[in-house]
Amino acid sequence: MAGYARPVSADAPAQPRSVKGEQTRELILSTALRLFRENGYDATTMRVIAREASVSVGNAYYYFASKEHLIQAFYDSLVAQHRQVARPRLDGVRDLATRLRITVGTHIELTSPYHAFAGGFFKTAADPNSPLSPFSAQSTPARDEEVAFFAEVLDGSDAKIPQELRAELPELLWLYHMGVIMYWVHDTSDDVRRTFELIDRSAPLVVKLISLSRLPGTKAVLQDVLSLLHSLK
Repeated sequence: MAGYARPVSADAPAQPRSVKGEQTRELILSTALRLFRENGYDATTMRVIAREASVSVGNAYYYFASKEHLIQAFYDSLVAQHRQVARPRLDGVRDLATRLRITVGTHIELTSPYHAFAGGFFKTAADPNSPLSPFSAQSTPARDEEVAFFAEVLDGSDAKIPQELRAELPELLWLYHMGVIMYWVHDTSDDVRRTFELIDRSAPLVVKLISLSRLPGTKAVLQDVLSLLHSLK
């Protein structure tokens, strides 16, 4: 994983230049995700992916320089799907707790087909030195898009948010979302029922905590918390 960088190098373009190239790229990605689900991340090699997709190994590496690039493409695709599916569900909803339930719950729905291999994959993604970590520099584009979406979720709500907190809140909500995903990875209940229960019960609590930040006497504490968060970045 050392030396991994995003976007890929000039001789491995991130975006194909033709319809056929895009179809080949999508075939390789969908094949890889299927094999990850069936065999696990570690057991799936680029050679196996190429064989199952009926392309040459060189062609597979032309579109994706490594398995890590495949996962980053999956991240990007998931972000786009998340917005596409969640936005119509959010339309007309102003209550922030409900908007959070919809946003986080939709993401869990979309990732459910990959739950079987999530545990094995999480061992790699949890490594702070891994480019697959959601906190890595390589994951910045997908992370920034999700944080921006949480800003959109906030802006569409009727919640009263202190000005000094509003700028930081989208990222804090994304961190809450990451906590839910971590729980989902380890959730063994049928249809990850407990994860959806966690979302239903925790979203109102998050909103209550936001509301508490508006109470008299909490401003100094809020500033201390935000200062701590800034120092950790």
